[in-house]
Amino acid sequence: MGKRTSMVRFLALEDEVMRLDKFLKVSRLIKRRTVANEACDAGKIEVNGKPARASLAVKEGDVIEIKMGARALKVQVVQVKENPGKQEASELYTLLSQ
Repeated sequence: MGKRTSMVRFLALEDEVMRLDKFLKVSRLIKRRTVANEACDAGKIEVNGKPARASLAVKEGDVIEIKMGARALKVQVVQVKENPGKQEASELYTLLSQ
């Protein structure tokens, strides 16, 4: 077991965490997980001011900035939830700027 795997498991015990690409999908900020993954690979997603990979563990309090074409969106993670319903999706984050 590598250091990276054990760190994710350690974080999971402390707080709720989720992969960035999955969070973007379940929060409905990006429609599909594959599109979120591609956006991360292209450097269009930043977490806490740093370019982020799709596998980054997102937790409450993180600030996510999405730059897609002319659209720029900045949100703060309020809650990490595995399978939120359609109505609950917008409750996972607060909009900081659009």
